[in-house]
Amino acid sequence: MKRTGAGILIAVGAVGAVVGFGVDQLLTDAGRATFTPSWLLAVLLLLLAASVLLFARPVRRATAGTGTSRVDPFRAMRIAMLAKASSIVGAAVAGVATGLLVFLLTRPVTPVGSLGPVIAALIGGAVLLAAALVAEHWCTIRKDDDDEQPGPDEPGFGLSHHH
Repeated sequence: MKRTGAGILIAVGAVGAVVGFGVDQLLTDAGRATFTPSWLLAVLLLLLAASVLLFARPVRRATAGTGTSRVDPFRAMRIAMLAKASSIVGAAVAGVATGLLVFLLTRPVTPVGSLGPVIAALIGGAVLLAAALVAEHWCTIRKDDDDEQPGPDEPGFGLSHHH
């Protein structure tokens, strides 16, 4: 599995920002109130960030040699995939919140009541993104030295692949 690249996270965040700004623009053009996320969103994002780190911690301990058990590669892969998905969700939420914030700050009169939840969502998304990237790093299992050598059932057994 490849680690989550910065390019995909930046792209998701940029698309989210465009969507956030666009939604508020469309709502305002229709004479409706701007979109304001719930405070609960930020709380849920922080809880998800903590959960991802807690799930990844035993894998980290096992790979660092401080744990008493071996690494279950299937568990590590599942947690790494959860972390990967969480980083993308964090980037998307942070992007949408950034778009909403930019829209609010570019208005002649800033709706002060909307700023708090939008900033909280932005922070929650950023924290989830960072925690997920850390968890993904923790779940990366180093390749063994013998992973590079072909086994007896593989073509090229006994031949050096370094000519």
